[in-house]
Amino acid sequence: MTIEQILADIKQRKFQPVYFLHGDESFYIDLIADELEKTVLTEAEKGFNQTILYGKETDLVTLLSAAKRFPMMSEFQLLIVKEAQNIKFGKEDKKDQDPFAAYLENPLRSTVLVFCHKYGSLDKRLKVAKLIDKHGVLFESKKLYDNQIADWVQKYVHSLNLKIEPKAAALIPEFLGNDLSKVANELSKLVINTAAGKTITSDDIEKNIGISKDFNSFELTAALGKRDVLKANKIIDYFAANKKDHPLVMVLGVLNGYFSKLLMYHFLPDKSRANVASVLKVNPYFVQDYETAGRSFSFEKTCAIITLLRNYDLKSKGVESTGNTEDGELMKELVFQILH
Repeated sequence: MTIEQILADIKQRKFQPVYFLHGDESFYIDLIADELEKTVLTEAEKGFNQTILYGKETDLVTLLSAAKRFPMMSEFQLLIVKEAQNIKFGKEDKKDQDPFAAYLENPLRSTVLVFCHKYGSLDKRLKVAKLIDKHGVLFESKKLYDNQIADWVQKYVHSLNLKIEPKAAALIPEFLGNDLSKVANELSKLVINTAAGKTITSDDIEKNIGISKDFNSFELTAALGKRDVLKANKIIDYFAANKKDHPLVMVLGVLNGYFSKLLMYHFLPDKSRANVASVLKVNPYFVQDYETAGRSFSFEKTCAIITLLRNYDLKSKGVESTGNTEDGELMKELVFQILH
C-alpha cells in the first residue's frame, strides 16, 4: 500500500490489526504512527486502551501478551511499539512455533498493533514479514534521493495550501539535506510566517531558514553554466570562507551531479523541455539552465570537466598532492580551470 492509501484508510477508520512500519526514512513512519495515535482512540479512551512500549525495554512475549488483551469500554485498543528495530523478529525454534508468527496467523481484530522499526528494514523473506503483509500493513519508508527532495518540498508545501517557487524549493535540500523530518520541521516554521495563498520565495527561505539566496550551490552551477566569471568567483570565495557550511566534498558532489547531467544533455537527440526534464530528472523550470550550459560548454569540454572533478576529488584525499593545500584553495583552483 502507498502512504496515501494507508492515511486515507486511517482517516476513514479502516484499521488493520498490524502495522509494521520500517525503513531508513523516519518521516513516514512517524506520520503513520501519529495519525493512528490521533484517530484510533478518543482522549477519554486512551487512558485504558493505549499502550506504548519500547524495543529496548520489552520483548515479543510481553508485547504479544499486551496485544491479546481486549479493549475496555472501547472498540479498539492501540499498542505502539517504538524502537522496534531492537526486537529480534523471525527466530523460530525447530520444536516450537514462533509465537509472533502464531499471533499473525489470527491477529486480534480489536487490537491495532503498530511497530515503528527505524533505520533499517525487516527481512521480507521471513515468515513473519509475509504474514504481516497478508493480514496487515507492511510499509517500507525509503530515503528519497537528493534530486527528489525539491519536488517533495513543492508537494508538501502544496498540501499546506501554499505555493513555493522552484528555485526556493531547490535551495532547501542543499542546506537541510534529505532528512524529510528536518525539512518538514523547517517548512512548518516557515508556514507560520506565511500568509495563506502566498507563494514562498527564495527571500523567505533566506529570512526564515537562514539559507543564502545568493551564495549557494545552485547559484554556483548557474553562474558556471553562464560562464559568469565574476559571480562564480564571488560564490566560491564565500564557500572558501565558510567551509563548515560548504565543505569541498559537498561542492564536488554538486558539481559532479550537474556536469554529469550536462553530459547527458549533450547526448539527447530530443532536447525539448519536457524530454530534458524527464531524462535529467529536473524541474522543467531548470531546463533553461542546461540549455545555456550546453552552449557554454561543448561535449569535449564537459568530459574534460568531469575528469577534472575526479582529479580534484583525489587531491582532496591526498592523492598526488602534498596535502598542504587547503580545501578553499582547491575550490578556487577548480572553478578557475572549469571556466578557462
